[in-house]
Amino acid sequence: MNVAGIRPMRRLFAVCALLGLMACTQAPTPVGVSDPLEASNRRMFQTNLALDRALVGPASDAYGEGIPDGVRRSVSSFSQNAGLPGIVVNKILQGQLEDAAHNAVRFLFNSTVGLVGLFDVATDIGLEERDTDFGETLHRWGFSEGRYVVLPFFGPSTERDAMGIAVDFVINPLSYVVETPESRVFPVAKVVSKVGDRYDYGATVEAVLYEGEDPYATARLFYLDSRRYELGGEVADDELYDLYEEAYE
Repeated sequence: MNVAGIRPMRRLFAVCALLGLMACTQAPTPVGVSDPLEASNRRMFQTNLALDRALVGPASDAYGEGIPDGVRRSVSSFSQNAGLPGIVVNKILQGQLEDAAHNAVRFLFNSTVGLVGLFDVATDIGLEERDTDFGETLHRWGFSEGRYVVLPFFGPSTERDAMGIAVDFVINPLSYVVETPESRVFPVAKVVSKVGDRYDYGATVEAVLYEGEDPYATARLFYLDSRRYELGGEVADDELYDLYEEAYE
């Protein structure tokens, strides 16, 4: 066990607990779009599109067509299982202790019976993943969505979710318990799993990113609509139009 690595984790938890005490009211669901950075966001969007055309898209096709489906499922299952301790931490920070315990038991089953997560045996017995992230934790603490931003590689986001992505990189206890070089397997598996997702949902991704009169606006509203729905919000028809219909016109 990497004992030295536990100290920064404790400091992170202390900061998170302090923030939780400072902002303990869930943020209301925002309406409309706040995109004052649209000019720079559009440039980053085009950069990400170029990266997708040149690297991510071709890599996902090669991976999806060259690797057996069973192997791809095992990689995805391993990656999801490795991320579960971080999800447990977020559930605790959100005060959802039942969900935290549920995910912890799921992690235990898949890490043992499922051979370090290569096989998702927990779902078969009713222990499905109850997903979350630090962006949702901030939402439950009362932090507002902030401005819409387009991140390098990650794509559409908001200021709150961008902060969440950064914290999720360091909040997973496995990063502090598993020694290197073994711990490097986790981020590699996550990247490979995302490449697999790009292949599995390629038709939808390409419809949103490459079709329509304004793919940037479609991707922006697609993200905001789905993210707000994930966080328990309701989006009125006159606020965000039917993105799915637009994507497939």
